[in-house]
Amino acid sequence: MSYTGSHKFYDKVARKFGDYGSSGASYTTKYQTENPEEVFKKLLLKYSEKDKSVLDLGCADGRFTVAIAPYFKNVVAIDLSKGMLKAAKLLQKEKRARNINFEEINTFDTPFLNNSFNIIYSRRGPTPFNEISRLLKKEGYFIDIGIGEKDCQEIKEVFGRGQDYGKWIESTLKSYKKELQSFGLNVILGEDYFATEYYPDYRNLDLFLQGVPIFTDYNSEKDRSLLEGYISTHQTPEGIILSRHRIVIVARKQ
Repeated sequence: MSYTGSHKFYDKVARKFGDYGSSGASYTTKYQTENPEEVFKKLLLKYSEKDKSVLDLGCADGRFTVAIAPYFKNVVAIDLSKGMLKAAKLLQKEKRARNINFEEINTFDTPFLNNSFNIIYSRRGPTPFNEISRLLKKEGYFIDIGIGEKDCQEIKEVFGRGQDYGKWIESTLKSYKKELQSFGLNVILGEDYFATEYYPDYRNLDLFLQGVPIFTDYNSEKDRSLLEGYISTHQTPEGIILSRHRIVIVARKQ
């Protein structure tokens, strides 16, 4: 999905589920090793300092941005979804987070000067490596948590479509490492993380799929038979399983 397509999807999610874009689906998660979201946040804060400027690529509803902002001098958070940015600014006002600038900017074509930021991060958002390299200061860090190639592979196979459909043979982590290095960024950490989510029933899995871009064209009525078919072969005593795959990367500009 293109980044412009992504912001239209999240506008739709914001309209449907309210200010912070959460569908309210209930599920539990079991990780093979660690929770990659916690690993990502820990790494981001490891490099945090009160005098550092940070760029958030694809901030969405701003909840994560607001949570990490106190650890930095200032955070510029950009996105193209008007709905998500509206939610982010409401949250910022509610939490009185004064060191954040939420801006409607395309991450692939930003107006910022070269060498503007100490840290750039993307939390399951866009990764314009050429722009990241341009905007990072020397010895600055890029920290990313992204979607791995095997994420939700089984349900995509049942539906015959989906985000990065059919690309589960090629390693996303290896591809990212190679591309980052080509733009002068030295990868100092790169890991795959796998997990299984368990949904208690049809309703909760259906709600979840409405709020995430696994299928940007997901329709509860039209896709009902496909979802029922998936559930029939992925129901366990713990719930309906959904396999997840994340990658976490830290790269330093040379």
